[in-house]
Amino acid sequence: MAKIKVTKVRSDIRRPETQKRTLKSLGLTKMWQTVEHEDTPVILGMIKKVNHLVSVETK
Repeated sequence: MAKIKVTKVRSDIRRPETQKRTLKSLGLTKMWQTVEHEDTPVILGMIKKVNHLVSVETK
């Protein structure tokens, strides 16, 4: 499977709790932190939920 890089580019302050939990489950806790994940439907669904807070780069 392909890999994708997800970077947190906006703060989760004043966001719904579900979006905060989604960022945490993606492994994003700090600003400008980048994590690498497999390109699975579960991960893509999480990214879609918080796409306004993250930047996605395919590898």
